Amino acid sequence: MTWSERQRAMLREMGIPAFWPVPPEAPVEDAPVGVSASDPAPALRPAPPTADAAVVAPPAAIRPNEAPVAPPPASVRPTRPDIKPPVSLAAAATAGVDAILRQRPEGIDQMDWPTLRQAVSGCTACGLCESRKQTVFGVGHEQASVMIIGEAPGEQEDRQGEPFVGRAGQLLDRMLSPIGLTRSDAEASRQVFIANVLKCRPPGNRNPLPAEVAQCEPYLMRQIALVQPRVIIAMGRFAAQSLLKTSEPIGRLRGRLHEVQGTPVVVTYHPAYLLRNPVDKGLVWDDLCRVRELLGTDQRP
Repeated sequence: MTWSERQRAMLREMGIPAFWPVPPEAPVEDAPVGVSASDPAPALRPAPPTADAAVVAPPAAIRPNEAPVAPPPASVRPTRPDIKPPVSLAAAATAGVDAILRQRPEGIDQMDWPTLRQAVSGCTACGLCESRKQTVFGVGHEQASVMIIGEAPGEQEDRQGEPFVGRAGQLLDRMLSPIGLTRSDAEASRQVFIANVLKCRPPGNRNPLPAEVAQCEPYLMRQIALVQPRVIIAMGRFAAQSLLKTSEPIGRLRGRLHEVQGTPVVVTYHPAYLLRNPVDKGLVWDDLCRVRELLGTDQRP
């Protein structure tokens, strides 16, 4: 992989390797909502031939005086139940699902931290409240210099009430450390605040419906307003598109500087995507170098 001069300079300055160690294998049940559909999926590779590959059943013999039968057209061929036609994962995840909407709390844009936490904890503004175990409000310093926004809680997040846990969360911690950031107790300039677009896990980790995102959006916007971060990192296609109000693919969104509420936004891939596609760690490292540059050049208090 070819490294940019900015990457090489940052590596030399901090004296660290560009790639982060991958957490040990664990059941992939903590993948957050939307990641499989929101980031590019690895190409499928044919299975390697086995030792018995050369031993195959001979074709059925053609009986005397019987002409070979041509295969039927594709339109009328019988389908195998174990082979499904390709479909859009995003479309399949929400096919036939209707959003259940209710009254949302008033005055969210004026709430302080305790009031906002209480409002999220008891929120019943959409049907996701019926299947969640608990809400996932967010974690980190309330005046952090960097705010990380993920997609929606997955199974482990719903169980623990904290965003970015499991293997993806462990990898995120390793990604943040080289640029001097942490989610643990630290001063505001080093600690991040982590939140999700949605505060409740959609059933079966399906993609959220647009109406569900709209119901939950004021909570996230208020969190951004309260934190007042110097930089926002949007991780994953779903988070980036929801935050930036765009349908552009993540490959076009990353590498460019965006803005929300006057705050610079850096788009990058989700850690769960990197667990499946470690070759793209270099791209994420470039995005994190951009974050570090913004923190170093931003003169706001």
